[in-house]
Order: sequence, then C-alpha cells, then structure tokens
Amino acid sequence: MNTSDRFRAAVDDRDLSALDDLFTDGVRLYSPVTFTPFEGKAAVMGLFGVLLRTFEDFRYIGHCTGTAQTSSDAATTPSAVLLFRAVAGGKEIHGIDLLHFDDDGRIKEFTVMVRPRSAVHALGEAVLAGLVADGLVPDPARP
Repeated sequence: MNTSDRFRAAVDDRDLSALDDLFTDGVRLYSPVTFTPFEGKAAVMGLFGVLLRTFEDFRYIGHCTGTAQTSSDAATTPSAVLLFRAVAGGKEIHGIDLLHFDDDGRIKEFTVMVRPRSAVHALGEAVLAGLVADGLVPDPARP
C-alpha cells in the first residue's frame, strides 16, 4: 500500500495516529481559507484533528498519480491528487487534496482546494471555530 492509499485509509477511518507517520517533520499544508500555510507536523496534525471532526459525509471519489512541482521549493516530486466530496457548515463541498512526497514516500507538502466559494467560506468558519476550541489559534473575537 503506497502513501496516498495509507493517507486515504487513515482519513476514511478518521485515524489521526495513522496520519502522523505519513507526514515529514517539516510538512507544509496550503489551505483554501488562509494565505499562510500551516507549517510543521504539530500544526498540520492539529489542523487534521479539527478537520476530521468538522467534515460530515467525507468521502474520496477518485485519484490521480504522477509528478508535479511543489510550491515550497519548485522541485518536481512524485504526487497524487485525491478528489473528495463532503459537507461542512451545511454546505456541499467538492475538492481535491494534492499530496507531494519526499524521497522516503512521506508527505512533504499538501494543498487543499475546494469549491464553490460559499463552501470555502463555510469551511473556513467551521475550521476556525475548531482551531480556537482546541487552543491552536487565538480567538479573533477577543482583543
């Protein structure tokens, strides 16, 4: 079983501990709702803890493999695209997870893209609430 299959199985099982072994220590995750990426395994694992609780009816519906340039260093690496559907904040989401792998097959860069725009907004609100609740980011409503 390759890394993208193991990643997909961990997400399907909502198994956060299985995800931990799949990321490099310096993993970078580009989110559709923030300009600045989540950097480092602790930040990405914290985000996944929130995501696994936030998404409803999450399911992967397809995948493609090949190579692509990473955002962080412009290197061409083995990559996989996982297509998904889900619900968040009452909105239907259609999206992709773009995974870039290091030489050991672990995920070094992760980009999430979702549509439509109303779903991006609903997802952003739901994820922010989860990050605040878990103490991972400060509450923007508090000065």
